[in-house]
Amino acid sequence: MKRFNWFIAFAIVFTGVTAQAQDFQGKAVYQSKTQVNFDFGNRNIPEDRKKAMMERIKKANEKTFVLTFDKTASFYKEEEKLEQPGERGGGRGPRFGGMAGTDGDLYKNIKDQRYLIKNELLGKIFLIDDELEALAWKMGSESKKIGNYTAFKATATKTIKRPNMSAIFRRPGRGEENKEEENKVEEFTIKEVEIVAWYTPEVPINQGPGLYWGLPGLILAVNDDITTIVCSEITMNPSEKIEIKAPSKGKKVTQAEYDEISQEKMKEMRENFRNRGGRGGGRPN
Repeated sequence: MKRFNWFIAFAIVFTGVTAQAQDFQGKAVYQSKTQVNFDFGNRNIPEDRKKAMMERIKKANEKTFVLTFDKTASFYKEEEKLEQPGERGGGRGPRFGGMAGTDGDLYKNIKDQRYLIKNELLGKIFLIDDELEALAWKMGSESKKIGNYTAFKATATKTIKRPNMSAIFRRPGRGEENKEEENKVEEFTIKEVEIVAWYTPEVPINQGPGLYWGLPGLILAVNDDITTIVCSEITMNPSEKIEIKAPSKGKKVTQAEYDEISQEKMKEMRENFRNRGGRGGGRPN
């Protein structure tokens, strides 16, 4: 009889743990900062105006994202900011995520190893549907505290493709030789960078901000050569159930197809800017 009671008690506990695992979900808030070195080229712009423009660019690339997740899927979205009094256009400067296809609503499914990004490019909505890249993470023994969580270090090498916005707004030079040099400027730069991530096994999912994933715990912080993303808040199993839905609207393309479209749009923008004689004083919006 005692053995039977022990079995029932164990079954109840096991069922409860299983149900909790199935309902396991949470929300993490991340702060993202990207350093941007904008080339003003040969424009004759006063230093105070350059400083103001760089401040706008810096502010436009400081963002807050929210990652909602369960055991298999996640949704990563930028938190909208209210326009502050006295700010024209919300203080927005050039933002590079749209051209790169990384700033939109991002859905990751770890089980299927696929991602979907709903992204707007010059007024048109695209839905990027592609396979998640599995980075070859090297696990380190170094650890540190991020908030109340113990995080461990991991590194990987990743090939990153970024739009070269300075190429668009470069003031055109005179003469055939200068035009030839202008045509050699690439719309995108491709480079290999070291990725440094900090993950915590205390949140047992292999999710993270952006397209990062694949570690034995939630990625709390990650940085490449110019962008740093740090988790500032985690809510586990909130009382109100989170619904994680994949985006569905937009023209469906692969990442390679989107990159090609984006590159063509950048060429058009550069030609339009060049045909206007570089007017606008270097105020890309």
